[in-house]
Amino acid sequence: MITKQRQVSVEAVVLRHTEFGEADRLIVLFSKHNGKIRAIAKGIRKIKSRKAGHLEPFTRSKMLLARGRDLWIITQAESIAAHLSIRDDLLLTAYGSYILELVDRFVVEETENPEIYTLLCETLSRIENKHNPEIVIRFFEFHLLDLLGYRPELHKCVNCRKDVFPEDQYISYQDGGVLCPNCGGRSYSAIPVKVESLKYLRHIQRSKFDDLKNIDIPDKIGSNLENILQDYLSFLLERKINSLKFIKEARNSTKYQS
Repeated sequence: MITKQRQVSVEAVVLRHTEFGEADRLIVLFSKHNGKIRAIAKGIRKIKSRKAGHLEPFTRSKMLLARGRDLWIITQAESIAAHLSIRDDLLLTAYGSYILELVDRFVVEETENPEIYTLLCETLSRIENKHNPEIVIRFFEFHLLDLLGYRPELHKCVNCRKDVFPEDQYISYQDGGVLCPNCGGRSYSAIPVKVESLKYLRHIQRSKFDDLKNIDIPDKIGSNLENILQDYLSFLLERKINSLKFIKEARNSTKYQS
């Protein structure tokens, strides 16, 4: 917590910004040791502003913040990792925006969570380095859920607690995991999940990124995994995830150009 400090140095990733007044911006940051912070960057929209390039979304910067009357004020900023190639690629921008939105929606203001910060920084670097984006995003989603305390149960039925067998099952977002055919068939909140999809979900959940980065997931199964995890995250947030529409549009644009 930093609420009683008058000045603080932070390392943070810019999640988003909005126009504020005639020349300022309200910047939403996620910092390594102080959680999510809202701060004003004064004069940043002026042509001569030196802070502008260091306070764009995706950028990880070192900043000096001073306590204002209502909000923090960014007095200095210097980029550590600008991630310019993410902003230069429409599809990578869409994936990156999804990552930033999830962090923004889930984390609490001015509450330390260095594990999520590290996961965010590693994920942005993996997107920029053009690792398989589908694997990068699925890995991020699973590990964000773990760190938030919402790890889905994929090995035992969440109702009867029996081990699930290698066959088609059900999954319930409300119950937080897999339901066996017997329990799932009687649950109004359960949806079917194919055994092949469940195998990949388990593999991603238990593996390190280096063990996943070269795996090849069939398109149909990949789409199923994406829907399951994104629907689970939307259920937890109790709202739609805005950037999913952006991802769909970027994919369509990329297909058209190719």
